[in-house]
Amino acid sequence: MSKPVDDVVSTVRTYIEAHRGAFLDDLAEWLRIPSVSAQPEHAADVARSADWLAAKLGDTGFPTCEIWPTAGAPAVFAEWPSEDPEAPTVLVYGHHDVQPAAREDGWDTDPFEPVIRGNRLHARGAADDKGQVFFHTLGVRAHLAATGRTAPSVHLKLLVEGEEESGSPHFRRLVEERAERLAADAVIVSDTGMWSEDTPTVCTGMRGLAECEIELFGPAQDIHSGSFGGAVPNPATAAARLVAALHDEHARVAVPGFYEGVTELTDRERELFAELPFDEETWLRTARSTATHGEAGHTTLERVWARPTAEVNGIGGGYQGAGSKTIIPSSALVKLSFRLVAGQDPDHVEKAVRAWAADQVPAGVRHEITFGPATRPCLTPLDHPALQSVVRAMGRAFEQPIRYTREGGSGPAADLQEVLGVPVLFLGISVPSDGWHAPNEKVELDLLMKGVETAAHLWGDLAENWREPH
Repeated sequence: MSKPVDDVVSTVRTYIEAHRGAFLDDLAEWLRIPSVSAQPEHAADVARSADWLAAKLGDTGFPTCEIWPTAGAPAVFAEWPSEDPEAPTVLVYGHHDVQPAAREDGWDTDPFEPVIRGNRLHARGAADDKGQVFFHTLGVRAHLAATGRTAPSVHLKLLVEGEEESGSPHFRRLVEERAERLAADAVIVSDTGMWSEDTPTVCTGMRGLAECEIELFGPAQDIHSGSFGGAVPNPATAAARLVAALHDEHARVAVPGFYEGVTELTDRERELFAELPFDEETWLRTARSTATHGEAGHTTLERVWARPTAEVNGIGGGYQGAGSKTIIPSSALVKLSFRLVAGQDPDHVEKAVRAWAADQVPAGVRHEITFGPATRPCLTPLDHPALQSVVRAMGRAFEQPIRYTREGGSGPAADLQEVLGVPVLFLGISVPSDGWHAPNEKVELDLLMKGVETAAHLWGDLAENWREPH
């Protein structure tokens, strides 16, 4: 017979409090490793970080802990089977590499020497993402203590990559090559955040991303605008017209076929977004902007979370120096990015943009368009039973209603969803003030412990309320 809810919550909290000091000491030791994947001089540190984590997961109780090499930085894989062969299998994703950081960037202390000030732990990686990966180690131990088990209620796997901060260039191939070992019924991503300290939330999806560069070529060289202006096409003018044609008067993307397949927001989702304590003036200050703008008929939150976008990331061509140089330039350049939402296919979007660009470029201007690797969007329906397990587990930890958000950005979670063919769920406790990628990055220790609690409750809830065919 399972313990009453209050008894389980109390047991979990007592266990966590008893082991909090040792947990933070271990986390600080890991944070001291400058695992900066973007800087070649730290390649050995990234490898050392992977070794450290694999050893610590073994100490936690995971019977399988492996270092998975890639063409770049190594990933860590761990597995702890449940004693129940019918239990669902859950894969936790995170990353152990961090952004570059140096004292001269504006840090008050050495970014790789963790320091606790008040109830905050400051260090590079404290929130993004070592702190949020590491809370699962204490979480699973608290789960065992509260349930009397010797193995988790679910078949638990971890995949912690070492190149997320460098764009995960080898991640998809790793997932494809190791798909059998990574097979799961659901993925839990612990590399995200909440709305605020006072408003705990669970993220239900992330947008995808497609990027391209369009080069436009006119005369074989820069030519005199007096001798030839008005008589030959100007590639810089063509670039400007291309950009101007990207949106219509309602700020909708004007590329034919762009919105094909878009999963529209439900009325319930719009209601849930509207319940969040969103202050537009505060948001604008954070954005360093003075006015909102975007697709007509949608709120700001809907625009950044649930609507596809097209943005001009750069435009240039011709003379850029001081004074004047009266020429028709030989070339121009436009850089575009498209955030994609559930239902959109990056391959279809690429074809649509290519056809649209070809229609916009005038005769006499040659163009070349190059797309980079795309990231697919991911979305978990509100009524998915695994998502409801996450919500219930967070609710037990925070003792208040859990609200819903999405992420406007993009990440490697979509590769896991696509390759493994399973839903992706998000469990993160970081808040906007944690300063990801910024000087003095920190994590709120009380929230970090709530992450531990949530993980401790989640595995039992999933095992009890969700059975998915393997």
